[in-house]
Amino acid sequence: MSCMAPLARLRAAARGLDRFQQRHVVLAFPVAVWRELSQAKAGYLGAILTFFAFVSLFPLLLILTTVLGVVLRHYPGVQQRVLNSALVDFPVIGEELKRNVHGFARNGVGLGISIATTLVGALGLANAAQYVMNLLWGVPEERRPGFPQSWLRSLGIIATIGLGVLSTTVLASVGEWTSGLAFTVASRIALLAASFVLTALLFWLGLRIATAAEVRTRDLLPGALLTTAFWQGLQYLGGAIAAHQLRHSSALYGTFGLVLGLLAWIYLQARLTLIAVASDVVRTRASWPRSLFD
Repeated sequence: MSCMAPLARLRAAARGLDRFQQRHVVLAFPVAVWRELSQAKAGYLGAILTFFAFVSLFPLLLILTTVLGVVLRHYPGVQQRVLNSALVDFPVIGEELKRNVHGFARNGVGLGISIATTLVGALGLANAAQYVMNLLWGVPEERRPGFPQSWLRSLGIIATIGLGVLSTTVLASVGEWTSGLAFTVASRIALLAASFVLTALLFWLGLRIATAAEVRTRDLLPGALLTTAFWQGLQYLGGAIAAHQLRHSSALYGTFGLVLGLLAWIYLQARLTLIAVASDVVRTRASWPRSLFD
């Protein structure tokens, strides 16, 4: 009996905490999102997205380096600036990535292999994105796009990713170019706002393509905005912390540390995206409050 009393009090306290969170939306909504992700096994879904993104990243950078070497061969300064801008989303490890891809930039066989690997990785990422989005939205398999619609959607997702890489590179290049000029604070805020809006639109388009048609387009917009806020917040606010950790990791483990850091960075972005999508699901279906224990 003496052992049961503390357990009973603990259960009562847990039930009281559960009732408390269900009465307050500021707690109930995040708990419902967490429950949604837990039931969907979001950890595994994030790992799938991370794997295919990682597979396609290195060869994609190789292709970019080669194209820049051809198109901007007479403008090495501009070439370097554009490449730096393309790596802006990867604090510290971007420099290591750049050093690794330069050695293969003029190798025709390596370029061909890189293009093939990028396509395989990108198709895998696009197919995985469709699977993950439809799973989170609870779309039955018989109502999900089949072949060839799913492949056409995958190509659309790849095109959207390409537009995202291009727009990020251009905006980062403009930001780097204007950093040494006498631009007003309002101009810089306008540039950041333009970056946010463009990124949100691309996320919205990507989510629309990746999700079955039975999910309304307008229901995907808040998730696109939240994903953009997560990603840009991770870049601007978390970059310094990540850079500090990854710098020590790279110094200690070399290339192995670089790979681990890159995987962790991509996985964090994938998990934040899943949180944003799950919040759309919970909000649209008003599936909160939810118990912590059901």
